[in-house]
Amino acid sequence: MVVRIFGLSVVVTIVSLIIAFLYGGVEALILTAILGVFEISLSFDNAVINATILRRMSEFWQKIFLTIGILIAVFGMRLVFPLVIVWLASGLNPVDALDLALNPPPNDAAYFANGDPSYETIITDAHPQIAAFGGMFLLMLFLGFVFEQKEITWLSWIERPLEKIGKLEMLEVVIAITLLVLTATYIAPADERSTVMIAGALGMITYILVNGLGEYFNVETEEHDEAAEPGTDSAEKAAVEENGRKGPSDLAKATGKAGFFLFLYLEVLDASFSFDGVIGAFAITADPIIIALGLGLIGAMFVRSLTVYLVRKGTLSEYVYLEHGAHWAIGALAFILLYSIGTHVPEIITGLIGVALIIAALISSVVRRNRLAAKGEEEKVEV
Repeated sequence: MVVRIFGLSVVVTIVSLIIAFLYGGVEALILTAILGVFEISLSFDNAVINATILRRMSEFWQKIFLTIGILIAVFGMRLVFPLVIVWLASGLNPVDALDLALNPPPNDAAYFANGDPSYETIITDAHPQIAAFGGMFLLMLFLGFVFEQKEITWLSWIERPLEKIGKLEMLEVVIAITLLVLTATYIAPADERSTVMIAGALGMITYILVNGLGEYFNVETEEHDEAAEPGTDSAEKAAVEENGRKGPSDLAKATGKAGFFLFLYLEVLDASFSFDGVIGAFAITADPIIIALGLGLIGAMFVRSLTVYLVRKGTLSEYVYLEHGAHWAIGALAFILLYSIGTHVPEIITGLIGVALIIAALISSVVRRNRLAAKGEEEKVEV
């Protein structure tokens, strides 16, 4: 199964490295490899979250995410998205924006003297609005998770109290708006405050709209399934729910409109995770082709393969705290993105925090599983 799932990613990696070598020699090959590793290390929590949503989708929509979704991830976020930013921020037409990316000015100092910023500078200057949008989207996702009622908690000492106060209606919206106002007032540069407010509000609106529509149509699908199968035992349905109301049901997979909006939700989520990687890539290279090869073809493909592996292997069911660790990593990333609006945060810190939380959740899951297994053996002996 491992070969079948990761085989294509390995092939794509080899082809991408060959293309990079033909495009820019040994230097381009090395930069592409570095960006691939960079993306994979930053996106492990992304794969875990993707898996929690992907297993709720029907096989058809899973295939759509793994085919059309990968095209959006590779070409949309890693190639087209930076060009659109340059296009909108500089006033250049798409062709000139691409030319600026592929043919940077030989003397940046002279270029700046004429008032013409470079491709890399334009992307970097757009960071506040990008971070505000992505940070608020991820913050809403994190708050929605920690405030919901769950059968299993990881950091119970903080998750249980958060569940209790989460019973207040729209609390996550109130907290998110408060943090956005504080960010725009005290963290964002003075000339970026209104931009940060607008971008952050759009991030919240996008989350509420896409997530709300997905849940609405998913409820309709489940009600239809219950009507079609009147003999289905409610206890049997409850038994397959693994982690609160967001746990996927093996009896009712999202199809039709529900599957479509879950797909949109997954794509926006994937894009939000990609923002810091795309911006961080410019610390390594400003060449859009190398970024697309490293972050997109290599990094995004391995993240997709890892997502599929987690779903097919049933890893999230076996290691029950992984989803919790991934959501706490999302919360950390959201706060880092908002803080980075005013102060640069090295991407390595972002990646290490996410990896540390995932590893901690994995270790906790193994300890719990072993403890339950030992308890089951003792009970069996006593009988």
